Amino acid sequence: MTFTFRPVDPPADAALLHSWVTHPKAAFWMMGDAGPEDVARAYGEIAADEHHEALLGLRDGTPVFLMERYDPAHRELAGLYEARPGDVGMHFLVPATDTPVHGFTRAVLTAIMARLFADPAVERVVVEPDVRNTAVHALNAAVGFVAEREIDKPEKRALLSFCTREQFEKAVTA
Repeated sequence: MTFTFRPVDPPADAALLHSWVTHPKAAFWMMGDAGPEDVARAYGEIAADEHHEALLGLRDGTPVFLMERYDPAHRELAGLYEARPGDVGMHFLVPATDTPVHGFTRAVLTAIMARLFADPAVERVVVEPDVRNTAVHALNAAVGFVAEREIDKPEKRALLSFCTREQFEKAVTA
């Protein structure tokens, strides 16, 4: 599967993103009670933030997933672990569908990781999913992430995990 990426346009994409992040299957996104204006505001703040960006993943020109890239030394994980030069944080969301395609979410995560590692400055990707999100833990492991430890964030108990370029390449070529 081939995907392309484009920056989220908060005013134009708010309705679509709202339908994704408020769906019950996106519970770990923690925006279930958000209104469209809340989603537009949240993604407007990300668009204005020099340490955070949101991108839509497209398949044949149609948005099919959301990814966020952030600097963990300044956002999300600031002060919760020892950030290294070359660390980049990531979130992703594949929206709920009535017609799931086997392997789609793994293909999305593989494309996201390849995009992140296409930046030569990126040495390691850092994630902090909710400890209860076992489905994403399995996906993360499939692309090379290694869980380090649980951490307490203001909004959740998270599983701090890392993936180096070498771990990713080994996982996806195995």
